[in-house]
Amino acid sequence: MASEVKLPRLGQGMEAGTIVKWLKSEGDRVEKGEPLYELDTDKVTQEVEAEASGVLLKIAVQEGEVPVGRTIAVIGEEGEEVSVPEPSENGAKAEERPAPREEPPAEPEAEPGPAAPATGRDGGRVKASPLARRIARERGIDLAALSGTGPEGRIVAEDVERAAAGAAPAAAPALAPAGEVVREPLSSVRRTIARRLTEAWQAPAFQISMSADMTRSRELHSRLAELAGDGPKPTITDILTKACAAALVRHPAVNARFAGDAIERHPTADIGLAVAIPDGLVVPIIRGCERRTIAELAVARKDVVDRARSGALKQEDLDGGTFTISNLGMYGVEQFIAVLNPPQASILAVGAVEERAAARDGEVVVLPLMTMTLTCDHRALDGATASDFLRTVKSFLEEPGLML
Repeated sequence: MASEVKLPRLGQGMEAGTIVKWLKSEGDRVEKGEPLYELDTDKVTQEVEAEASGVLLKIAVQEGEVPVGRTIAVIGEEGEEVSVPEPSENGAKAEERPAPREEPPAEPEAEPGPAAPATGRDGGRVKASPLARRIARERGIDLAALSGTGPEGRIVAEDVERAAAGAAPAAAPALAPAGEVVREPLSSVRRTIARRLTEAWQAPAFQISMSADMTRSRELHSRLAELAGDGPKPTITDILTKACAAALVRHPAVNARFAGDAIERHPTADIGLAVAIPDGLVVPIIRGCERRTIAELAVARKDVVDRARSGALKQEDLDGGTFTISNLGMYGVEQFIAVLNPPQASILAVGAVEERAAARDGEVVVLPLMTMTLTCDHRALDGATASDFLRTVKSFLEEPGLML
């Protein structure tokens, strides 16, 4: 019996997705669990697997934006008749009817852009990450003409960026004429960032800041780096993640999400790390941070950051976080305010560790200080609760043994 393929809801709040590319053609054999098509959601582009085995009898939606729950294809047995329900104007399904016989598609007119490069020079499918494919589409890069630097020659985002940079002079003048406005349409990631930050800006937020003496944390960082061997070397961010996780366990009111008519307090510290990618920003989640050692956090952090930058994140990597850390210290930023990541109740902005003059025991000394600014949703958190939490984070960074 034929099985309808419906657009899945891959995360909370997902109402629609954009079909980027089908990885199978009508008439192809499909096995359950095999990648079937690429889907671009608000947060990530990923391959969606088939939920049934059989023959791909009909593709109802070749590409474009589709609401969640819409039938986009039918899988069944070879020769089986299929019908695809079509949405009416009010969104309800029209009566099912047999799909009409399709005439062979006319040869499309040549268009600028990367829609064509589905196969390589040898006729096989180009190996490329979903993020690389998206950037190639947006910038008019032919993937088949590129050499990949990823595993097994896979094309990653950096390969496309390099190609785009090299091709830019041929596509447009290096400098726009005086007075000319260059209009760049928003990518799906930037549209999502704009929507979510507008939503976050509507929350009544407040900020508090503290500076921590990072002397002991630096010593711990050096020692952990020596013990790391061939594995990922822990960073200050990993130590900070552990400090925040331990503090969230002690202050469960901060480990919360604002749910409109309720405040959800979570038992585990599922911490998101803000990661810059070519298109903008994503926040992959490391789950159960309070149960992990700093070395284990380093492994998990490297994994999610690598997958974020290669476009290999899945929707579940981005959903369900309870707290976010945004660290711009590596750019030399001294202090900044991060915008809330709703529905999370708070986000921590972290600046660089800097040598600064400070008073200690009546004397002026130079200390490695790091300024942290906590932005809070006042609907879920009050100033005293947030201050207690940040003071605990500060104490853990200044005496790391307290959090281990």
